[in-house]
Amino acid sequence: MSSERRVLITGATGKQGGALAQAIEGKGFSVYAMTRRPESEAARALAARGVDIVQGDLDDPASLKRALAGMWGVFAMQNTWEAGVEKEEEQGKRLATLARDAGVHHYVYTSVGSAHRETGIPHFENKSRIEATVRSLRFPSHVILRPVFFMENLLSPWVLNGDKLLAALAPDVSLQMIAVDDIGRFAAEVFVRADRFRGREIDLAGDAVTMPEAAAALSLGLGRPITFVRIPIEEIRKNSEDYATMLEWFERVGYDADISGLEREFGFRPTRLAEWAATRR
Repeated sequence: MSSERRVLITGATGKQGGALAQAIEGKGFSVYAMTRRPESEAARALAARGVDIVQGDLDDPASLKRALAGMWGVFAMQNTWEAGVEKEEEQGKRLATLARDAGVHHYVYTSVGSAHRETGIPHFENKSRIEATVRSLRFPSHVILRPVFFMENLLSPWVLNGDKLLAALAPDVSLQMIAVDDIGRFAAEVFVRADRFRGREIDLAGDAVTMPEAAAALSLGLGRPITFVRIPIEEIRKNSEDYATMLEWFERVGYDADISGLEREFGFRPTRLAEWAATRR
C-alpha cells in the first residue's frame, strides 16, 4: 500500500498537519510533510520519525507542482491568521487545482466548522469558496473536514491572561471546541477509510462548554485559579473586525457539529475539555 498511497501533508510543522502526521503514522502510508523551511526544528523532528520532508510554498506554484508529483492523497490546510483572508483563499484554490492537475486521487481539505452555513464571517466565507472549488474539481475522492474552535486557543495570550480567561461571549453561551490531536485522529481515519468517507463533509467537535466552564476546567488542569472575565465586543473589534464578527455569530447562532454522531461513526470518543486541560500542566 505504501508504495501506491503517498500522502502529502501541508501545514505538517503546525498544529493540524502535525497532528495528522502523528496520527497517520504506522497506518500503511508513505507520509510526506510539506514545509517552506526543511531546515526548521519542527521539520527535523518529523524527519527523525521517518516522515519525508518536501520543500514547498503555498504561494509558489512551481514548488507545489514538485511536491504534489506522484501523490495519492493530500491533506490541505491554510492559515488565515498568517496569510490573510484573500491570500488564504488564493492558496487554497491554487493547491486544490494543482493537486487535481497532478492526478491526486484523495483530497482532504480542512476548512472550518459551519463554513457552509453562510455565516458572514470573512475567514469562514473564504473557506466556503475554497470548498466550492474542491467540489468543482471533481477529484476521484475528496473529503471536507470542518473543525470548530480549537481548545488550544484558550491558552493563547489574547484569551488566557494571567489568572483571567478573557472572552466577549456571554457566560451562558455554549461554544463547541475540539482538541487539535483529535483533528489528526479524524483526518487519519478519512485517509485509512477513504472509500467510506468519499464525498463527505464533516463538522468536527469534541465538547461544548461555556466560558465559565472553560475557566473551571483550566483551573483544575493548570493547578491555579482561573476566572472568566467578559470583555466588551468593541474591544475585540478594535483589533479585528473579522474576529469580532465570529464571536457575535457564536452568540447568535453557533456551531452545530454532531459530537455523539462522530463518536459512533469514527469509533472513538473525542476529547472533552476537562480531559484536555488535565494534560496542560
